[in-house]
Amino acid sequence: MSTEIRVPTLGESVTEATVATWFKKPGDTVAVDEMLCELETDKVTVEVPAPAAGTLAEIVAKEGDTVGVDALLGNISEAGNAGPEEVKPKSSAQAETSEAPAASGGETMPIMVPTLGESVTEATVATWFKKEGESFAADEMLCELETDKVSVEVPAPAAGTMTKILAAEGSTVEAGGQLAEMTTGEGGAATAPKEDAPKAEATPAKSGGKDVEDAPSAKKAMAEAGLSADQVTGTGKDGRIMKDDVAKALSAAKSAPAPAAAAPRAPVSADDASREERVKMTRLRQTIARRLKESQNTAAMLTTYNEVDMTEVMALRNEYKDLFLKKHGVKLGFMSFFTKACIHALKEVPDVNAEIDGTDVVYKNFVHMGIAAGTPTGLVVPVIRDADQMSFAEIEKAIAEKGARARDGKLSMAEMQGGTFTISNGGVYGSLMSSPILNPPQSGILGMHKIQDRPMAIKGQVVIRPMMYLALSYDHRIVDGKGAVTFLVRVKEALEDPRRLLMDL
Repeated sequence: MSTEIRVPTLGESVTEATVATWFKKPGDTVAVDEMLCELETDKVTVEVPAPAAGTLAEIVAKEGDTVGVDALLGNISEAGNAGPEEVKPKSSAQAETSEAPAASGGETMPIMVPTLGESVTEATVATWFKKEGESFAADEMLCELETDKVSVEVPAPAAGTMTKILAAEGSTVEAGGQLAEMTTGEGGAATAPKEDAPKAEATPAKSGGKDVEDAPSAKKAMAEAGLSADQVTGTGKDGRIMKDDVAKALSAAKSAPAPAAAAPRAPVSADDASREERVKMTRLRQTIARRLKESQNTAAMLTTYNEVDMTEVMALRNEYKDLFLKKHGVKLGFMSFFTKACIHALKEVPDVNAEIDGTDVVYKNFVHMGIAAGTPTGLVVPVIRDADQMSFAEIEKAIAEKGARARDGKLSMAEMQGGTFTISNGGVYGSLMSSPILNPPQSGILGMHKIQDRPMAIKGQVVIRPMMYLALSYDHRIVDGKGAVTFLVRVKEALEDPRRLLMDL
Protein backbone atom coordinates (compact mmCIF):
# COMPACT_ATOMS: atom_id res chain seq x y z
CA MET A 1 0.00 0.00 0.00
CA SER A 2 1.35 3.45 -0.89
CA THR A 3 0.45 7.03 -0.01
CA GLU A 4 0.80 9.93 -2.40
CA ILE A 5 2.79 13.03 -1.45
CA ARG A 6 1.12 16.06 -2.99
CA VAL A 7 1.71 19.82 -3.08
CA PRO A 8 -0.25 21.47 -0.24
CA THR A 9 -2.23 24.71 -0.47
CA LEU A 10 0.30 27.45 -1.21
CA GLY A 11 -1.73 30.48 -0.20
CA GLU A 12 -4.24 32.84 -1.73
CA SER A 13 -3.55 33.54 -5.44
CA VAL A 14 -0.41 31.34 -5.41
CA THR A 15 -0.73 28.56 -7.99
CA GLU A 16 2.74 27.11 -8.37
CA ALA A 17 6.03 26.56 -6.57
CA THR A 18 9.56 25.30 -7.19
CA VAL A 19 10.89 22.19 -5.47
CA ALA A 20 13.85 23.60 -3.54
CA THR A 21 15.20 20.72 -1.43
CA TRP A 22 14.41 17.09 -0.74
CA PHE A 23 15.41 16.06 2.78
CA LYS A 24 14.89 12.35 2.08
CA LYS A 25 16.07 9.97 -0.65
CA PRO A 26 14.16 7.02 -2.11
CA GLY A 27 14.51 4.13 0.32
CA ASP A 28 14.76 6.37 3.41
CA THR A 29 12.41 5.64 6.31
CA VAL A 30 10.06 8.50 7.25
CA ALA A 31 7.78 9.16 10.22
CA VAL A 32 4.37 10.82 10.15
CA ASP A 33 4.71 14.62 9.74
CA GLU A 34 8.47 14.39 9.23
CA MET A 35 9.67 17.02 6.74
CA LEU A 36 10.15 15.51 3.29
CA CYS A 37 10.89 18.50 1.08
CA GLU A 38 10.75 22.27 0.86
CA LEU A 39 8.93 24.28 -1.82
CA GLU A 40 9.57 27.91 -2.73
CA THR A 41 6.85 30.26 -4.00
CA ASP A 42 7.06 33.92 -4.98
CA LYS A 43 6.70 34.99 -1.37
CA VAL A 44 7.09 32.16 1.11
CA THR A 45 8.79 28.84 1.69
CA VAL A 46 6.47 25.86 2.26
CA GLU A 47 7.53 22.66 4.02
CA VAL A 48 5.86 19.40 3.00
CA PRO A 49 5.37 16.86 5.84
CA ALA A 50 4.97 13.13 5.40
CA PRO A 51 1.26 12.20 5.27
CA ALA A 52 2.07 8.71 6.62
CA ALA A 53 4.90 6.69 8.11
CA GLY A 54 6.81 4.28 5.92
CA THR A 55 9.52 4.36 3.26
CA LEU A 56 10.00 7.00 0.56
CA ALA A 57 9.45 4.85 -2.51
CA GLU A 58 9.67 7.39 -5.33
CA ILE A 59 10.42 11.05 -6.00
CA VAL A 60 8.32 12.30 -8.93
CA ALA A 61 9.13 16.05 -8.79
CA LYS A 62 12.88 16.61 -8.55
CA GLU A 63 14.70 19.61 -7.10
CA GLY A 64 14.29 22.60 -9.41
CA ASP A 65 11.01 21.36 -10.91
CA THR A 66 8.00 23.69 -11.00
CA VAL A 67 4.82 22.16 -9.59
CA GLY A 68 1.21 23.28 -9.24
CA VAL A 69 -1.14 22.98 -6.27
CA ASP A 70 -2.01 19.33 -5.52
CA ALA A 71 0.62 18.07 -7.99
CA LEU A 72 2.20 14.69 -7.20
CA LEU A 73 5.62 15.03 -5.54
CA GLY A 74 6.31 11.40 -4.69
CA ASN A 75 5.04 8.23 -3.06
CA ILE A 76 5.47 6.62 0.36
CA SER A 77 5.33 2.86 0.77
CA GLU A 78 3.52 2.15 4.03
CA ALA A 79 4.68 -1.45 4.27
CA GLY A 80 6.25 -2.08 7.66
CA ASN A 81 5.50 1.38 9.04
CA ALA A 82 4.78 -0.15 12.42
CA GLY A 83 7.94 -2.22 12.34
CA PRO A 84 10.44 -2.78 15.12
CA GLU A 85 12.20 0.54 14.55
CA GLU A 86 9.08 2.46 15.59
CA VAL A 87 8.02 0.37 18.57
CA LYS A 88 10.05 0.79 21.72
CA PRO A 89 10.99 -2.29 23.76
CA LYS A 90 8.29 -3.07 26.34
CA SER A 91 8.26 -4.75 29.67
CA SER A 92 6.42 -8.05 29.97
CA ALA A 93 3.36 -6.30 31.43
CA GLN A 94 3.32 -3.83 28.56
CA ALA A 95 3.81 -6.66 26.06
CA GLU A 96 0.66 -8.31 27.34
CA THR A 97 -1.36 -5.15 26.86
CA SER A 98 -0.10 -4.62 23.32
CA GLU A 99 -1.08 -8.08 22.13
CA ALA A 100 -4.83 -7.43 22.35
CA PRO A 101 -5.06 -5.04 19.40
CA ALA A 102 -3.06 -7.41 17.22
CA ALA A 103 -5.71 -10.05 17.79
CA SER A 104 -8.47 -7.65 16.78
CA GLY A 105 -6.67 -6.23 13.78
CA GLY A 106 -5.40 -3.01 15.49
CA GLU A 107 -2.01 -1.56 14.61
CA THR A 108 0.36 0.42 16.83
CA MET A 109 1.09 3.87 15.43
CA PRO A 110 3.26 6.70 16.81
CA ILE A 111 1.82 10.18 17.39
CA MET A 112 4.57 12.59 16.42
CA VAL A 113 5.31 16.28 17.02
CA PRO A 114 4.19 18.12 13.85
CA THR A 115 6.11 20.86 12.06
CA LEU A 116 6.55 23.74 14.49
CA GLY A 117 7.69 26.40 12.04
CA GLU A 118 10.90 27.76 10.64
CA SER A 119 13.75 27.85 13.22
CA VAL A 120 11.51 26.41 15.98
CA THR A 121 13.04 23.23 17.35
CA GLU A 122 11.06 22.51 20.52
CA ALA A 123 7.72 23.01 22.23
CA THR A 124 6.02 22.41 25.57
CA VAL A 125 3.10 20.00 25.89
CA ALA A 126 0.37 22.31 27.19
CA THR A 127 -2.76 20.12 27.33
CA TRP A 128 -3.75 16.57 26.51
CA PHE A 129 -7.40 16.36 25.39
CA LYS A 130 -7.37 12.56 25.51
CA LYS A 131 -6.29 10.16 28.25
CA GLU A 132 -4.83 6.71 27.92
CA GLY A 133 -7.59 4.28 26.98
CA GLU A 134 -9.81 6.87 25.32
CA SER A 135 -10.80 6.46 21.69
CA PHE A 136 -10.93 9.18 19.06
CA ALA A 137 -11.70 9.83 15.41
CA ALA A 138 -9.25 10.68 12.65
CA ASP A 139 -8.15 14.35 12.77
CA GLU A 140 -9.69 14.84 16.24
CA MET A 141 -7.49 17.09 18.39
CA LEU A 142 -5.36 15.02 20.76
CA CYS A 143 -3.19 17.64 22.44
CA GLU A 144 -1.95 21.22 22.23
CA LEU A 145 1.70 22.26 22.11
CA GLU A 146 3.00 25.68 23.04
CA THR A 147 6.02 27.17 21.24
CA ASP A 148 7.69 30.54 21.71
CA LYS A 149 4.96 32.31 19.79
CA VAL A 150 2.09 30.10 18.77
CA SER A 151 0.00 27.18 19.95
CA VAL A 152 0.05 24.07 17.77
CA GLU A 153 -2.76 21.52 17.84
CA VAL A 154 -1.91 17.89 17.17
CA PRO A 155 -4.63 15.98 15.28
CA ALA A 156 -5.06 12.22 15.34
CA PRO A 157 -3.36 10.66 12.29
CA ALA A 158 -6.09 7.99 12.21
CA ALA A 159 -9.06 6.75 14.22
CA GLY A 160 -8.12 4.60 17.20
CA THR A 161 -7.36 4.50 20.91
CA MET A 162 -4.70 6.25 22.99
CA THR A 163 -2.37 3.48 24.11
CA LYS A 164 0.41 5.34 25.89
CA ILE A 165 1.26 9.01 26.47
CA LEU A 166 5.04 9.42 26.30
CA ALA A 167 5.26 13.22 26.73
CA ALA A 168 3.30 14.41 29.77
CA GLU A 169 1.84 17.89 30.15
CA GLY A 170 4.60 20.37 30.91
CA SER A 171 7.35 18.34 29.25
CA THR A 172 9.50 19.73 26.45
CA VAL A 173 9.47 17.91 23.11
CA GLU A 174 11.58 18.39 20.01
CA ALA A 175 10.34 18.83 16.46
CA GLY A 176 9.81 15.39 14.96
CA GLY A 177 9.80 13.74 18.39
CA GLN A 178 7.22 11.20 19.55
CA LEU A 179 4.33 12.30 21.79
CA ALA A 180 2.43 9.08 22.30
CA GLU A 181 1.43 5.71 20.92
CA MET A 182 -2.01 4.86 19.60
CA THR A 183 -3.73 1.74 18.32
CA THR A 184 -5.73 2.01 15.13
CA GLY A 185 -9.20 0.54 14.77
CA GLU A 186 -11.83 -0.15 17.42
CA GLY A 187 -9.96 -2.93 19.18
CA GLY A 188 -7.39 -0.65 20.75
CA ALA A 189 -9.35 0.10 23.90
CA ALA A 190 -8.14 -3.13 25.45
CA THR A 191 -4.54 -1.90 25.37
CA ALA A 192 -4.97 0.99 27.79
CA PRO A 193 -3.09 0.44 31.06
CA LYS A 194 -6.13 1.49 33.09
CA GLU A 195 -4.73 0.36 36.40
CA ASP A 196 -1.79 2.79 36.25
CA ALA A 197 -3.79 5.95 36.87
CA PRO A 198 -5.41 4.87 40.16
CA LYS A 199 -2.00 3.87 41.52
CA ALA A 200 -0.61 7.33 40.88
CA GLU A 201 -3.61 8.93 42.53
CA ALA A 202 -3.54 6.60 45.52
CA THR A 203 -0.01 7.56 46.53
CA PRO A 204 0.35 11.32 46.20
CA ALA A 205 3.61 12.55 47.65
CA LYS A 206 3.75 15.96 49.23
CA SER A 207 6.83 17.54 47.74
CA GLY A 208 7.72 21.14 48.41
CA GLY A 209 4.23 21.82 49.79
CA LYS A 210 2.46 20.49 46.67
CA ASP A 211 -0.15 17.72 46.78
CA VAL A 212 1.22 16.24 43.56
CA GLU A 213 3.70 13.50 42.89
CA ASP A 214 6.94 14.51 41.20
CA ALA A 215 8.30 12.31 38.44
CA PRO A 216 10.23 9.33 39.88
CA SER A 217 13.21 10.14 37.64
CA ALA A 218 13.15 13.71 38.96
CA LYS A 219 13.11 12.56 42.60
CA LYS A 220 16.07 10.27 41.92
CA ALA A 221 17.99 13.08 40.16
CA MET A 222 17.29 15.48 43.06
CA ALA A 223 18.50 12.93 45.57
CA GLU A 224 21.72 12.37 43.63
CA ALA A 225 22.33 16.12 43.27
CA GLY A 226 21.41 16.95 46.86
CA LEU A 227 18.60 19.30 45.81
CA SER A 228 15.32 19.77 47.65
CA ALA A 229 12.03 20.14 45.80
CA ASP A 230 11.73 23.82 46.73
CA GLN A 231 14.98 24.52 44.87
CA VAL A 232 13.53 23.28 41.58
CA THR A 233 10.76 24.92 39.54
CA GLY A 234 8.35 22.28 38.26
CA THR A 235 7.00 22.69 34.74
CA GLY A 236 4.76 19.62 34.77
CA LYS A 237 1.04 19.63 35.39
CA ASP A 238 0.09 21.32 38.68
CA GLY A 239 3.76 22.20 39.24
CA ARG A 240 5.01 18.61 39.06
CA ILE A 241 8.81 18.43 38.88
CA MET A 242 10.16 16.62 35.83
CA LYS A 243 13.67 15.27 35.21
CA ASP A 244 14.42 18.13 32.80
CA ASP A 245 13.54 20.64 35.54
CA VAL A 246 16.24 19.17 37.80
CA ALA A 247 18.81 19.35 34.98
CA LYS A 248 17.87 23.00 34.32
CA ALA A 249 18.15 23.84 38.02
CA LEU A 250 21.64 22.29 38.17
CA SER A 251 22.70 24.10 35.00
CA ALA A 252 21.35 27.41 36.30
CA ALA A 253 23.17 26.94 39.60
CA LYS A 254 26.48 26.39 37.79
CA SER A 255 26.12 29.34 35.42
CA ALA A 256 24.40 31.75 37.82
CA PRO A 257 26.34 34.87 38.86
CA ALA A 258 27.07 35.64 42.48
CA PRO A 259 23.91 36.12 44.53
CA ALA A 260 24.75 39.79 45.00
CA ALA A 261 24.40 40.36 41.23
CA ALA A 262 20.81 39.16 41.16
CA ALA A 263 17.92 41.46 42.03
CA PRO A 264 16.43 39.95 45.22
CA ARG A 265 12.73 39.97 45.93
CA ALA A 266 11.49 42.31 48.60
CA PRO A 267 11.07 40.60 51.98
CA VAL A 268 7.74 38.78 52.19
CA SER A 269 6.09 37.90 55.47
CA ALA A 270 4.84 34.37 56.08
CA ASP A 271 1.27 35.64 56.06
CA ASP A 272 1.74 37.37 52.68
CA ALA A 273 3.57 34.37 51.24
CA SER A 274 0.60 32.11 52.02
CA ARG A 275 -1.63 34.43 49.96
CA GLU A 276 0.67 34.65 46.94
CA GLU A 277 0.24 32.59 43.81
CA ARG A 278 3.29 31.60 41.79
CA VAL A 279 2.61 30.81 38.12
CA LYS A 280 5.27 29.85 35.61
CA MET A 281 5.53 32.23 32.66
CA THR A 282 4.29 30.77 29.39
CA ARG A 283 6.83 30.26 26.62
CA LEU A 284 5.18 33.10 24.70
CA ARG A 285 5.53 35.50 27.65
CA GLN A 286 9.15 34.45 28.20
CA THR A 287 9.90 35.13 24.53
CA ILE A 288 8.18 38.53 24.65
CA ALA A 289 10.20 39.47 27.74
CA ARG A 290 13.48 38.30 26.23
CA ARG A 291 12.98 40.02 22.87
CA LEU A 292 11.89 43.33 24.38
CA LYS A 293 14.89 43.37 26.68
CA GLU A 294 17.20 42.44 23.81
CA SER A 295 15.74 45.34 21.85
CA GLN A 296 16.55 47.79 24.67
CA ASN A 297 20.03 46.36 25.10
CA THR A 298 20.89 46.39 21.39
CA ALA A 299 19.29 49.40 19.72
CA ALA A 300 19.98 53.05 20.49
CA MET A 301 16.27 53.61 20.97
CA LEU A 302 14.74 57.06 20.90
CA THR A 303 11.12 58.24 20.61
CA THR A 304 9.79 61.36 18.95
CA TYR A 305 6.18 62.59 19.15
CA ASN A 306 3.65 64.51 17.13
CA GLU A 307 -0.12 64.87 17.03
CA VAL A 308 -2.61 64.52 14.22
CA ASP A 309 -6.02 66.07 13.66
CA MET A 310 -8.27 63.13 12.74
CA THR A 311 -11.15 65.29 11.42
CA GLU A 312 -10.65 64.57 7.72
CA VAL A 313 -10.02 60.84 8.13
CA MET A 314 -13.09 60.44 10.35
CA ALA A 315 -15.26 62.42 7.90
CA LEU A 316 -14.02 60.36 4.93
CA ARG A 317 -14.57 57.12 6.82
CA ASN A 318 -18.10 58.09 7.88
CA GLU A 319 -19.00 59.12 4.32
CA TYR A 320 -17.88 55.90 2.65
CA LYS A 321 -18.00 53.18 5.34
CA ASP A 322 -21.41 51.79 4.29
CA LEU A 323 -20.53 51.72 0.60
CA PHE A 324 -17.11 50.26 1.41
CA LEU A 325 -18.66 47.45 3.47
CA LYS A 326 -21.24 46.71 0.79
CA LYS A 327 -18.67 46.45 -2.00
CA HIS A 328 -15.72 44.82 -0.22
CA GLY A 329 -17.41 42.87 2.57
CA VAL A 330 -15.15 44.35 5.25
CA LYS A 331 -15.45 47.41 7.48
CA LEU A 332 -13.37 50.50 6.75
CA GLY A 333 -11.27 51.21 9.84
CA PHE A 334 -8.49 53.62 10.73
CA MET A 335 -5.69 51.03 10.42
CA SER A 336 -5.74 51.05 6.60
CA PHE A 337 -5.33 54.85 6.61
CA PHE A 338 -2.38 54.61 9.02
CA THR A 339 -0.84 51.76 7.05
CA LYS A 340 -1.09 53.73 3.81
CA ALA A 341 0.27 56.87 5.48
CA CYS A 342 3.26 54.96 6.91
CA ILE A 343 4.00 53.35 3.53
CA HIS A 344 3.95 56.82 1.96
CA ALA A 345 6.36 58.13 4.62
CA LEU A 346 8.68 55.09 4.41
CA LYS A 347 9.27 55.79 0.72
CA GLU A 348 10.59 59.24 1.61
CA VAL A 349 12.57 58.09 4.67
CA PRO A 350 13.85 54.59 3.75
CA ASP A 351 16.13 54.44 6.82
CA VAL A 352 13.07 53.76 8.98
CA ASN A 353 12.31 50.71 6.81
CA ALA A 354 15.90 49.38 6.95
CA GLU A 355 17.83 47.25 9.41
CA ILE A 356 21.41 46.88 10.59
CA ASP A 357 23.27 43.66 9.80
CA GLY A 358 26.73 43.82 11.36
CA THR A 359 28.42 46.79 9.72
CA ASP A 360 25.92 46.89 6.82
CA VAL A 361 22.62 48.68 6.44
CA VAL A 362 20.02 46.59 4.61
CA TYR A 363 17.46 48.75 2.79
CA LYS A 364 14.13 47.07 2.04
CA ASN A 365 12.54 48.01 -1.29
CA PHE A 366 9.24 46.64 -0.05
CA VAL A 367 7.05 47.03 3.03
CA HIS A 368 6.08 44.02 5.12
CA MET A 369 3.90 45.77 7.70
CA GLY A 370 3.70 44.32 11.20
CA ILE A 371 0.42 45.02 13.02
CA ALA A 372 0.78 44.45 16.77
CA ALA A 373 -2.19 42.55 18.19
CA GLY A 374 -3.04 41.86 21.81
CA THR A 375 -4.23 38.31 22.54
CA PRO A 376 -5.28 36.51 25.73
CA THR A 377 -1.80 34.95 25.90
CA GLY A 378 0.28 38.03 25.04
CA LEU A 379 1.34 40.43 22.30
CA VAL A 380 2.02 39.06 18.82
CA VAL A 381 2.87 40.87 15.59
CA PRO A 382 1.40 39.28 12.45
CA VAL A 383 2.96 40.58 9.24
CA ILE A 384 1.07 41.81 6.16
CA ARG A 385 3.46 41.10 3.31
CA ASP A 386 3.89 43.58 0.45
CA ALA A 387 1.44 45.97 2.06
CA ASP A 388 2.80 48.70 -0.23
CA GLN A 389 1.16 46.90 -3.18
CA MET A 390 -2.25 46.50 -1.53
CA SER A 391 -5.44 48.56 -1.71
CA PHE A 392 -7.37 49.88 1.29
CA ALA A 393 -9.77 46.92 1.05
CA GLU A 394 -6.98 44.35 0.80
CA ILE A 395 -5.25 45.86 3.84
CA GLU A 396 -8.46 45.86 5.90
CA LYS A 397 -9.18 42.23 4.96
CA ALA A 398 -5.65 41.17 5.83
CA ILE A 399 -5.75 42.96 9.19
CA ALA A 400 -9.13 41.41 10.08
CA GLU A 401 -8.01 37.91 9.07
CA LYS A 402 -4.63 38.10 10.85
CA GLY A 403 -6.21 39.61 13.95
CA ALA A 404 -8.77 36.80 14.22
CA ARG A 405 -6.09 34.14 13.75
CA ALA A 406 -3.91 35.83 16.36
CA ARG A 407 -6.69 35.83 18.96
CA ASP A 408 -7.36 32.16 18.27
CA GLY A 409 -3.65 31.29 18.53
CA LYS A 410 -3.65 29.98 14.94
CA LEU A 411 -0.86 32.13 13.50
CA SER A 412 2.07 30.23 12.04
CA MET A 413 5.66 31.29 12.66
CA ALA A 414 5.98 32.33 9.01
CA GLU A 415 3.11 34.81 9.47
CA MET A 416 5.04 36.63 12.21
CA GLN A 417 8.45 36.82 10.54
CA GLY A 418 10.03 39.18 8.05
CA GLY A 419 8.33 42.45 9.05
CA THR A 420 10.12 45.67 8.06
CA PHE A 421 8.07 48.18 10.13
CA THR A 422 5.42 47.88 12.85
CA ILE A 423 2.29 49.78 13.89
CA SER A 424 1.00 49.40 17.45
CA ASN A 425 -2.44 50.74 18.36
CA GLY A 426 -2.56 51.32 22.11
CA GLY A 427 -5.53 53.61 21.60
CA VAL A 428 -7.93 50.68 21.53
CA TYR A 429 -7.15 50.19 25.24
CA GLY A 430 -7.48 53.91 26.04
CA SER A 431 -3.78 54.85 26.00
CA LEU A 432 -3.29 58.59 25.56
CA MET A 433 0.52 58.56 25.27
CA SER A 434 3.25 55.89 25.31
CA SER A 435 6.69 55.05 23.92
CA PRO A 436 6.55 51.77 21.96
CA ILE A 437 9.55 49.41 22.03
CA LEU A 438 11.19 48.37 18.77
CA ASN A 439 10.45 44.96 17.30
CA PRO A 440 14.01 43.82 16.40
CA PRO A 441 15.65 43.82 13.92
CA GLN A 442 13.32 46.58 12.67
CA SER A 443 14.42 50.19 13.01
CA GLY A 444 11.05 51.83 13.54
CA ILE A 445 7.64 51.37 15.19
CA LEU A 446 4.70 53.78 15.18
CA GLY A 447 2.50 54.03 18.26
CA MET A 448 -1.12 55.14 17.76
CA HIS A 449 -3.16 56.40 20.68
CA LYS A 450 -6.64 57.36 21.81
CA ILE A 451 -8.60 59.91 19.75
CA GLN A 452 -9.62 62.65 22.18
CA ASP A 453 -11.44 65.93 21.62
CA ARG A 454 -9.16 68.84 22.55
CA PRO A 455 -9.31 72.63 22.06
CA MET A 456 -7.04 73.66 19.17
CA ALA A 457 -6.13 77.05 17.75
CA ILE A 458 -7.19 77.01 14.06
CA LYS A 459 -6.74 80.26 12.06
CA GLY A 460 -6.94 82.35 15.22
CA GLN A 461 -10.03 80.56 16.52
CA VAL A 462 -10.24 78.00 19.35
CA VAL A 463 -12.11 74.96 18.06
CA ILE A 464 -12.66 71.43 19.35
CA ARG A 465 -10.92 68.82 17.21
CA PRO A 466 -10.47 65.02 17.52
CA MET A 467 -6.74 64.73 18.18
CA MET A 468 -4.40 61.74 18.43
CA TYR A 469 -0.83 61.63 19.71
CA LEU A 470 1.62 59.71 17.53
CA ALA A 471 4.90 58.25 18.80
CA LEU A 472 7.71 56.98 16.59
CA SER A 473 10.36 54.90 18.34
CA TYR A 474 13.43 54.40 16.18
CA ASP A 475 16.97 53.07 16.24
CA HIS A 476 19.18 56.14 16.40
CA ARG A 477 22.11 54.11 15.08
CA ILE A 478 20.57 54.20 11.63
CA VAL A 479 17.78 56.83 11.77
CA ASP A 480 18.74 60.44 12.47
CA GLY A 481 16.47 62.85 14.29
CA LYS A 482 15.75 64.70 11.06
CA GLY A 483 14.59 61.50 9.35
CA ALA A 484 12.38 60.52 12.30
CA VAL A 485 10.71 63.93 12.48
CA THR A 486 10.25 64.00 8.70
CA PHE A 487 8.61 60.58 8.84
CA LEU A 488 6.10 61.66 11.51
CA VAL A 489 5.33 64.92 9.68
CA ARG A 490 4.59 63.00 6.46
CA VAL A 491 2.26 60.65 8.34
CA LYS A 492 0.53 63.63 9.95
CA GLU A 493 0.13 65.42 6.60
CA ALA A 494 -1.28 62.33 4.88
CA LEU A 495 -3.86 61.76 7.62
CA GLU A 496 -4.93 65.38 7.93
CA ASP A 497 -5.41 65.57 4.14
CA PRO A 498 -6.04 62.00 2.85
CA ARG A 499 -6.16 63.28 -0.73
CA ARG A 500 -2.36 63.51 -0.56
CA LEU A 501 -2.24 59.69 -0.54
CA LEU A 502 -4.06 59.57 -3.89
CA MET A 503 -1.72 62.17 -5.39
CA ASP A 504 1.43 60.58 -3.87
CA LEU A 505 2.34 63.92 -2.25
